Amino acid sequence: MIRKNTEYPLQPPRERGTGRAFVFALVMHALLGFFLYHGIQWQNSTPEGAEAELWTEVPDSAIARPVTPPPVPVAPAPPVRDEQADIALQEKKRKQQEAAREAQLAEQQRQEKLRAQQEEEARRQQELAAEQAAKAAAAKQKQLQQQQAEKLRQQQLAEQKKQQLKEQQEEQQKQAEAQKQAEAEAQKKAEAQKAAKAKAQAEAAAQAKKLDAERRARLAQMQGMAGPPGSTGNGLGKSGTGSGSGGTAASPGYADKVRRVVRPNITWGGETEGLETVIAVRCSPTGTLLSATIAHSSGNSAWDDAALRAVQRSDPMPQDIDGKTPASFRITLRPAG
Repeated sequence: MIRKNTEYPLQPPRERGTGRAFVFALVMHALLGFFLYHGIQWQNSTPEGAEAELWTEVPDSAIARPVTPPPVPVAPAPPVRDEQADIALQEKKRKQQEAAREAQLAEQQRQEKLRAQQEEEARRQQELAAEQAAKAAAAKQKQLQQQQAEKLRQQQLAEQKKQQLKEQQEEQQKQAEAQKQAEAEAQKKAEAQKAAKAKAQAEAAAQAKKLDAERRARLAQMQGMAGPPGSTGNGLGKSGTGSGSGGTAASPGYADKVRRVVRPNITWGGETEGLETVIAVRCSPTGTLLSATIAHSSGNSAWDDAALRAVQRSDPMPQDIDGKTPASFRITLRPAG
């Protein structure tokens, strides 16, 4: 909606003192008229002539008396014009004309601006109508596409349901066949497991007898290899190698296993000659170190602590050939020379 202005935006400002100048001009014109009127009356009045008698001797003959000429009419003085009043009046007229021209120009500009606004509003309305029409067409096209897509989706869903129903029937048939086959295989497997279990039990019994015989043989061997009375423990050691191990019911190679585990954990930088420490060890069947104590000191507390730390760092201890770690044994440790 176009807003109509009741005032001209380009109307010239009112001049101050215009009323005063107008009153002053009227007074001056009145005074000028008054003076002109009385000046003309004064010029039109006939001056009175002066009379005088002259006595002189004259001849007897009659002498003609001179005729007094009539007074020459005096032209009225031109009216005196007030130039300042005229200048002020002309300036006022000029300003009024300029104000009128400016007002006319402002009105023309306002009319042009109003016409431009109306044209712009009309153009905007046309663009808005075109845009709305385009949106309506696009919405209609989109709705049509959605309807077609929905129809296609419904068809696809119907086909998928048919396919799924067919696949379910085939899957049920396969499952029935597979179940029959699985039952037959389970029965065969159960029979095979039963036979394998009986065979395994027989083999386990034979293996147990064999292990028991080997354990007895190793125990007899270990008892025969035990050190003389008065030694620092019943463990085994190799002099000069830095470590050794042994224990109850252990295989002949178990000492080497313990030595390979403990040796990398020894940290010692002091003297090596004459040092030998025996560590008593208790373990669980899985090899977990339950306790480690110094059974025989070397006389060097620093080396004893290093040997004990090496054993503690070796947790868990290795297992023997029967899959178990001996419950207790001793480890003899000497620093590498």
